[in-house]
Amino acid sequence: MAIHLTAAAVERVRQFMGREPGSLGLRFGVKRTGCSGWGYTVDVARQIAADDTVVEQDGVKVVIDANSLPLVDGTEIDFVRQGLNQQFAFRNPQAAAACGCGESFTTA
Repeated sequence: MAIHLTAAAVERVRQFMGREPGSLGLRFGVKRTGCSGWGYTVDVARQIAADDTVVEQDGVKVVIDANSLPLVDGTEIDFVRQGLNQQFAFRNPQAAAACGCGESFTTA
């Protein structure tokens, strides 16, 4: 199991955690949404469940729920800035296709 954060993503997660007392790391997963089926979820992790998987990189913990893990295994999380916009970007080897608007993806 591998989730990788780029240096920019590590820095952004640290900023989030610095503003959120009691945060344990980044919660990363998927939910049903959009026209392709799955959309990414990113939030501050405030608790870790018994069936969560925790990956640590450069002192940053990424918490993934058991249902999301097979759909995000191998994902690289980046944080990108384009003009005035900034967002997390995901390179997921499990994604077989994405919808036209980029909101959701599907797996093989």
